[in-house]
Amino acid sequence: MLQRFLFWLLSWFRIKIVDPLLQILRRGTEPKQLAFSAALGITLGVFPICGVTVFLCGIAAAVLRSLCHAPTVMLANFIATPIELSLMVPFLRFGEIITGGPHFPLTSDAFKKVLTGQASHEALRSIFLALLGWVVAAPVILGGLYLLFLPCFKILVLKFNAVPSSPKKAVNSISSPRKPLNSPSEVRLKVRDV
Repeated sequence: MLQRFLFWLLSWFRIKIVDPLLQILRRGTEPKQLAFSAALGITLGVFPICGVTVFLCGIAAAVLRSLCHAPTVMLANFIATPIELSLMVPFLRFGEIITGGPHFPLTSDAFKKVLTGQASHEALRSIFLALLGWVVAAPVILGGLYLLFLPCFKILVLKFNAVPSSPKKAVNSISSPRKPLNSPSEVRLKVRDV
């Protein structure tokens, strides 16, 4: 039974995380863009209101367009889901520290009232404090994750990248001083990239 569960877990991890990551790495995206996108996806993925993170990542990908890699943002958001649940209380406590407000007691009754829509003023205030904690912590999380992911993605891109990372590097690596500037291989490369 345990072996079957471990086999299922490993195959799920490979299908849902490893295979999409390998596809992303093989498409030739720059390591800086991948590191920023992964950091952004995780930062938005730990937003302390459940069910909102996918929309936030979609909006960020639409607004930032070429600055971020949308599949990487979404994959990082997916990976951050269990982290999101574990960081709700720390964001709440951080928001309480920032405002110097009273300590909100976390009881099952308060959680039940929030879920049923009968939230009291205190419960709504706690949600606001958790959001405030996330807003203050988000730039630090984003910057720290970017610095952590950049060397990792540089190594991974070198290892798994199937195409050159930029067209200029590809043209320079193909053309040599003996070939004319408009050689057939250079023209094929330009046509293939379009």
